[in-house]
Amino acid sequence: MTERPQPELFLKVSPALRIFLPARRRGGELLPVPHDGTSPLVQIVQSAGVPLTEVGALVVEDGGGDGAGRRVAPSYRPGAGETVRVEPVPRPQPVPGGPPRFLLDVHLGTLARRLRLVAGLDTAYHNDRDDAALVEQANAERRVLLSQDRGLLMRRRLWLGAYVHGSDPDDQLADVLDRFAPPLSPWTRCTACNGVLAAVGKAEVAHLLRPGTRRTYDTFARCRDCGRVYWRGAHGDRLESLVAGAAEAAGTPRSAGED
Repeated sequence: MTERPQPELFLKVSPALRIFLPARRRGGELLPVPHDGTSPLVQIVQSAGVPLTEVGALVVEDGGGDGAGRRVAPSYRPGAGETVRVEPVPRPQPVPGGPPRFLLDVHLGTLARRLRLVAGLDTAYHNDRDDAALVEQANAERRVLLSQDRGLLMRRRLWLGAYVHGSDPDDQLADVLDRFAPPLSPWTRCTACNGVLAAVGKAEVAHLLRPGTRRTYDTFARCRDCGRVYWRGAHGDRLESLVAGAAEAAGTPRSAGED
């Protein structure tokens, strides 16, 4: 007795999203996937490897060959033989509730520091939170969860997340700023705790400085939360170049700030 072949449907995955597919399945325009008649589209797309956080639109094509079709929700249950176009999230991506606030997973500590000091963005980060705790915090505080863990981004309860492209922290920073185009305020957040920096007189912090720093620098800022002191040190030129690059990537004028 021969088994009847399982019905299929077809995903037309945008080239921008094919990096999430298994390498052997990235070449063709149409990706055939099994169809059981009951699974919602969100489950089908994520089973193929694409987190829903990266999907901007799902379009059931009408078969005319011109790409026309109807947009459907992730809960849509497709029929056998249908072709569904999977498009990337638009850039810049708006975030409900105003300027984005971020939460980064444990593997993105350097990016967290870049987002805080170089871009001045409200960025939460912990090096000891598991996936469930990250999702809970992101939902409770309405933060965008940034990660390179596709499994984490596929968590059903997560309200909003984004995959971070790149292995170099500078490339990661450029990717986040390109995706969300947030307003930048360099030199206004503490790299250690995410607190807000405030200008402080040299005399107020002199007792916290090493002799060489006291002799060389006159302009300081201090974190309002943890008390850490900042100044434009020998690394200032390097950070300044990152600020300029961040502003260019985001297409956003940067406000004046202090290191």
